[in-house]
Amino acid sequence: MHQRLFGLLPAVVLLIITTQSEAVVLYRTPTRNTSAPSGTLYNSGWQWEGKWGSFIGTPIAPNYFITAGHVGGGVGQAFTYNWKPYTTTAIFDDPNSDLRIYKVNGTFPSYAPLYTQPWETGKQMVDVGRGAQRGSEVRVNNVLKGWKQGYPDAIQSWGENIVDAAVSGGTGNGSLLRFSFTRVGGTPNESILSAGDSGGGVFIKDGTTWKLAGINKSVEGFFSYNGATGSGFNASFFDAGGLYYGGDGRWKLVTDLANDIQPSSYATRISSNMPWIRSVLGNSISASSLSSSTSMGSNVPEPTSMAIILFAATAMLRRRR
Repeated sequence: MHQRLFGLLPAVVLLIITTQSEAVVLYRTPTRNTSAPSGTLYNSGWQWEGKWGSFIGTPIAPNYFITAGHVGGGVGQAFTYNWKPYTTTAIFDDPNSDLRIYKVNGTFPSYAPLYTQPWETGKQMVDVGRGAQRGSEVRVNNVLKGWKQGYPDAIQSWGENIVDAAVSGGTGNGSLLRFSFTRVGGTPNESILSAGDSGGGVFIKDGTTWKLAGINKSVEGFFSYNGATGSGFNASFFDAGGLYYGGDGRWKLVTDLANDIQPSSYATRISSNMPWIRSVLGNSISASSLSSSTSMGSNVPEPTSMAIILFAATAMLRRRR
């Protein structure tokens, strides 16, 4: 079942320009995790996230941070990390993926180590993003399927999931980590992406250290109750059965009503893009990003806005196995 994949930009679909939806949406509650994780998830990545316009970037070396290329930005713009602004001085775009690295004019007090091994599938992950609240319920025959996107308040939040697989995103998108939203056997903070989450980090634990394994890129959509002409709506679904997907006159019905059909979220993979990352960071890589650094306090960025162009590609609706 082929499905369109959309960049995680913040809420209204309008022609080919979009601002699309939520920060990491949770299954168990309409509220979000808006402060640093604790307990077994302490220092699991939140402390390495900084404010990049309306989105997120992650320092990965003393003078460099990484984010999603499709969120935009430019040289001379400020990246705020631990409440301190750093001015960007150079941009580096990966020709084979959505990753973008910026160099800044200062030195970060801490930065995230990188997950460089191709063993992400089946691993627990913590995901950080910004965007909106969980919206109104979506029901089919009075059965709850998920929630529409709510108000885009751009507050930083986090959730958990399990990496389903590493999949190809096609030309220019590279290898992606895929994860879905499940109500049966999910993690305690089971979550899904939607717009506003672009650029945020996906972190996986390697030994005793949480490392950056992916950068939020996209989520599957759009959806409709009846397949009528129009753009449809974006939503966070744990089961799309009985709904239409696709949009733009190409609506198709999700006919399986006996099993949960879960739209997936995607993050650009770090491990498969290490040759390019090494080429940008140069001598910084060996002493910084492949090992842990001193962890600092977390920061919750204040809302801003940044207009972005819609990204679209092809993907699949899949069940978690």
